[in-house]
Amino acid sequence: MRGRPKAQLILTEAERKQLQAWTRRRKTSQALALRSRIVLESAKGRENQVVAEHLSITPQTVSKWRGRFIEARLDGLLDAPRPGAPRTVKDTEVDAVITRTLESTPKNATHWSTREMANQMGLSQSTVSRIWRAFGLQPHRQETFKLSTDPLFVEKTRDIVGLYLDPPVKALVLCVDEKSQIQALDRTQPILPLAPGVAERRTHDYMRHGTTTLFAALDIATGEVIGRLHRRHRSQEFLKFLKTIDERVPDDLDVHLVMDNYGTHKTPAVKNWFVRHPRFHVHFTPTSASWLNQVERWFATLTQKQIRRGTHRSTQQLEKAIRDYLEMYNENPKPFNWAKTADEIFASIQRFCVRISDSGH
Repeated sequence: MRGRPKAQLILTEAERKQLQAWTRRRKTSQALALRSRIVLESAKGRENQVVAEHLSITPQTVSKWRGRFIEARLDGLLDAPRPGAPRTVKDTEVDAVITRTLESTPKNATHWSTREMANQMGLSQSTVSRIWRAFGLQPHRQETFKLSTDPLFVEKTRDIVGLYLDPPVKALVLCVDEKSQIQALDRTQPILPLAPGVAERRTHDYMRHGTTTLFAALDIATGEVIGRLHRRHRSQEFLKFLKTIDERVPDDLDVHLVMDNYGTHKTPAVKNWFVRHPRFHVHFTPTSASWLNQVERWFATLTQKQIRRGTHRSTQQLEKAIRDYLEMYNENPKPFNWAKTADEIFASIQRFCVRISDSGH
């Protein structure tokens, strides 16, 4: 049975421009931007379920804001007045704080603090903090990014994501990479242990005792990792690791390797080895897109749990710690759950590019 027909949602040109502006302006709250996207998608005649899947929200959320817009138009997307004491900060003051946060920096620093902003705007620090929290502003934080410029980015992404979401039959998909230059570090003075009310403390300086490189291959189906340690990071060591994989994988299975474009993966010796082993199929990630390689996530877990806070007085001690971790991990491996399709990845990148190149603020 079909539910009752939904009221048709038709936008005027002025409404469409305002909704698009809300989705792009950097000083728009994320909640209002999402509501605007819901209305814009619904205006294309799409069902609530389709809009919900596209925006990764629930159909109930789509239905709610679709109905609010039909009932009150643009005003229906704004937050209703809340009970309690009336606000003491005007909308113009909130807008001024957001604009100054996004479009300027203080003379004596690279970013705003609540104290500096409060002094500039004549507000309290708590008021500035509440405004920043409401609009998701965190001037003290900075993250890194890099968009791939690979001309075959789309084709390579579809290829690799296709392997993750629909692995081939009678084949093993392995994500391969190296974690190079892992340092065996020891602190210059003894570590002070954790105590009630006191965090573990260590000296800021350290002594180096050599480095090692971990070659790893993550089975996307089981989560099991094939690992091998080498002191050097050359094509010779990579070839030895390929031979290890060849020995570990049953002969009746094809092997699909997902790996990056590092030079040691493309030497003539490596290419000749692949020619002599036709059951191996190589899938290169796009340049500057190592996030497509699932083994990178496993390396992050290894670093967090074993390496970053570890103390090792020799390379041998470091390598033993890594081998022990690898052995314990493989006793109960867990695969990562890759959920996004290639089209969802492209849509996310497109939204990011539009936001940074046409912010309209």
